[in-house]
Amino acid sequence: MKTKLCWLVLGMFVLAMLAMVVACEEPVPDEPVDEPEEPVDEPVDEPDDEEAVEFLSIVTGGTGGVYFPYGGGMSTVINRHVPYLRATAEVTGASVENTRMIAEETAELALIMNDVAFMAYNAVGDHFEDDPQPIRTVFTMYPHHYHVVVLDDTPVETIDDIRGKTVSVGAPGSGTEFKTDLVLGALGISYDEFDVVRLPFAETGDDLRDGRIDVGIWDVAAPTSSVEEITATQDIRVISFSDEEIDTITDEHPFYSRFEMEPGTYAGQDEPVVNPSVWNSVVAHADYPEDHVYDITKAIFENADHLIAIHHFAEFTTAENTMEHAVIPLHPGAVRYFEEEGYDIPDELIPPEMQ
Repeated sequence: MKTKLCWLVLGMFVLAMLAMVVACEEPVPDEPVDEPEEPVDEPVDEPDDEEAVEFLSIVTGGTGGVYFPYGGGMSTVINRHVPYLRATAEVTGASVENTRMIAEETAELALIMNDVAFMAYNAVGDHFEDDPQPIRTVFTMYPHHYHVVVLDDTPVETIDDIRGKTVSVGAPGSGTEFKTDLVLGALGISYDEFDVVRLPFAETGDDLRDGRIDVGIWDVAAPTSSVEEITATQDIRVISFSDEEIDTITDEHPFYSRFEMEPGTYAGQDEPVVNPSVWNSVVAHADYPEDHVYDITKAIFENADHLIAIHHFAEFTTAENTMEHAVIPLHPGAVRYFEEEGYDIPDELIPPEMQ
């Protein structure tokens, strides 16, 4: 009796297990059952088609100056707010090299000094004589301070005192070297009168700090990191120009102007430093698409706070300063944006293709 009862219980257990297996093996329908869709956040300003993305090179300068971080800030703004462009900031030798890259269409946007822009557009000077460059202003950025920097114990008190010293005049092809040639030339100081070294900003700072050169020259917005780094271990002085020297320089080169570096810009700098200043601009090739330049200009000016957070000199990046300080004609895309914003474009800034 007990044996029969045990077999009966075992049989019922087996049947129950078989039923469960059969239930689990019911066929899955060919089409999935509709599930409620969860909301998906759409990416902001993404292109509809990945093939529509165009890559954009922004050529800047060395890592020890302001061009590179400023250009990096521009690339971030463009990537966030111009959906069909993917921008990258590139390290270069700066203004002269950048101008050539725009002319050769190996870059789309360039950060350059206005003295270089003026001479390149008008085909004057040693670098561009009889070779006009097809560049147009997109917008004007900010003014540069011309830094002539020495260690505190170096016997250099005036610009004239650089004669006989070892001087870094800037990287080859840079705006700093370009400007140094013009500034010293206007003052009658020849490269033959001192030992010329051509170094990028970071290396200029290293060699000045370590005593391998006597004088370092930077043409950058102030403060700049490669000068600040010297002050962490050494006392420095930034040499001031006399009013007579400034007048001589600006009379010969009217794209320069008198500017004062405020006291306290660098550690130990207690007095204002007078120097010949030049403004800087973003330029593009004359043939770069108008719609692209319009969208880029709009994005930059509508998100200027991002650039100001990178360097306070970006506060100078305004439409008003572009109208006042640009030295070559605007790009048609920039003209369109500024006119839409209600600005009157000076006649000399209207590009020939729009006349």
